[in-house]
Amino acid sequence: MPELNNERIKIDRSEILAKGFFTFEKYFLQYKNKKNIWEKQEKEILNKGHAASALLYNPTKKTVLLTKQFRLPALLTGQSDPFLIECCAGMLDDDSPEACIKREILEETGYQVEKVEKIFEAFMSPGSITEIIHFFIAEYDASMKVHAGGGLEEEHEDIEVLEMPFSEANNLIRDGSICDAKTIMLLQYATIHKLI
Repeated sequence: MPELNNERIKIDRSEILAKGFFTFEKYFLQYKNKKNIWEKQEKEILNKGHAASALLYNPTKKTVLLTKQFRLPALLTGQSDPFLIECCAGMLDDDSPEACIKREILEETGYQVEKVEKIFEAFMSPGSITEIIHFFIAEYDASMKVHAGGGLEEEHEDIEVLEMPFSEANNLIRDGSICDAKTIMLLQYATIHKLI
């Protein structure tokens, strides 16, 4: 575990509020504000580990491979369609980010890619969640398809694989059909860097 205290922050203690697939914790800390005054604070944090995500793209066909699956938070927040269109992604578990994303690509899409390129990493909700996502891009073609994809039954995954023109994916951002942040970030990266 990294050193948590520094000249402006002192962690006094923490307690686990709930533990399941993720851990929900409360931290009690002291924070030195810009007036150089120490103040006591309490912060609730969701510790869910780190993840990796990748955009699969085919520059010849000008297509991308995306997935669609049920997301309970989308339903709970009133989304009209709780089946979200996303890039491949998954939790690192004990793998390196590169090994994780290659595994997830194979499980979710059925494509076995040998080369992935890490482009950046980012916090998705740093005010309350510890997760860092490692972002990748990878080219794909038909020769890499080894099975139908769809995720792992033992993890209750029921994933639809979508191949679509890159232009259509960008239009789906504009009309709100793609509302997953990591997917939007990767599609915009592809646009900015003219990958397709």
